[in-house]
Amino acid sequence: MLQFIYSQLIRLILPFILLRLWWHGRRAPELRRNWYQRLGIVPKTEGAVVWVHAVSVGETIAAGPMVRRLLAREPGITILMTAMTDTGLAQARKMFGDQVHYAYAPYDTPGSIRRFLKRARPRILVIMETEIWPNMIRQCRASEVPVFLINARLSERSAQGYERIRSLAVPIMRSISWVAAQAEKDAKRFCRIGVADAKVAVTGSVKFDVDIPDAVRQASVAFRESLGGRFVWIAGSTHEGEDVQLLDAHRQILARYPQALLIIVPRHPERFESVADKVLKAGLTLARRSAGEAADAANVYLGDTMGELMMLYGASDVAFVGGSLIERGGHNPLEPAVWGIPVFSGPHVFNFETIYQRLVDDSGVKLVGNADELAADVSRLIGDDEERRAIGDRALAVVNKNRGALERVVDGIIDRL
Repeated sequence: MLQFIYSQLIRLILPFILLRLWWHGRRAPELRRNWYQRLGIVPKTEGAVVWVHAVSVGETIAAGPMVRRLLAREPGITILMTAMTDTGLAQARKMFGDQVHYAYAPYDTPGSIRRFLKRARPRILVIMETEIWPNMIRQCRASEVPVFLINARLSERSAQGYERIRSLAVPIMRSISWVAAQAEKDAKRFCRIGVADAKVAVTGSVKFDVDIPDAVRQASVAFRESLGGRFVWIAGSTHEGEDVQLLDAHRQILARYPQALLIIVPRHPERFESVADKVLKAGLTLARRSAGEAADAANVYLGDTMGELMMLYGASDVAFVGGSLIERGGHNPLEPAVWGIPVFSGPHVFNFETIYQRLVDDSGVKLVGNADELAADVSRLIGDDEERRAIGDRALAVVNKNRGALERVVDGIIDRL
């Protein structure tokens, strides 16, 4: 009954969702392109199709090494990548070019999912992280398409939420064919909410298997050289409510080190303009990457382009990972850690609790409570090259120590093809 009610509610609000999509498309025209794909009307796909669903940018980046490994080991397969956001698809296209197929994920109505499955004809569905859509999973089971949750995580709060709607959650969880969990506690929570024990394996997080393509390394070196000998710290994937705090921290740093440069990269492109306004209102000079402006005379460099955060991390001396000074849950700290630079985050990192715990245990990350703490810690590292290198080395060591999940996940997918 709950499944029926859920489906009817989705159908009822679908016109309003499409209207909202059109409205937001005023500032982000990409949202209006291929909108019909969200109703399941996608190009027909031939061959052995592996449908890889990554909700947005972070999950798309995490899927990158897995997709590359699958293509290398099974060159005859066709990868169809979907995302809910235009930024997720833009990131995928930047990473893979014409190696894979792309589409927006269909909205979770029974009709949209059926149309998508009829046209795409996937052999399996690989969902990154824990993007659980009831109709997507139930319709895949009805069409005999196995569903794999890869790099799966489930917080205690989310598990309790699923337990409150157990009559809806359990049938969905029983329709999942395999869960590759990041940690033992994630695996236990999935079993608690209905996934059979035999279908759950602890593989670790594939995010530790992050790789840096040669082209990204080369671009990072070239950009760093353009900045001269300035100290550079970066705030990546920032959200509303954090930018003012970060700019305040930078003003404090500039008071001691006037040549320091802050690179700030908002998580969502629709915020580029508002962040630029905040920089100017804070009395700081600004250069914008999208305009090709040089950073040599600026206090702040705005990374207002898509798909370049990894490169910008590599050009920095210290990184702050956003979404963590507010209760957003944080973003992936391994992207800067793999460059071997010190990593800072705010206190709200529940989206990546396992990864952060391993970094904290080995002193590979520092959690700060506010802008004053961040400014003090970054300023201290500016004056201590040896300590900065030592912290960065510890962060990279955590990444290297925990690699290996990728091979286990790829083996599991290929065994079940």
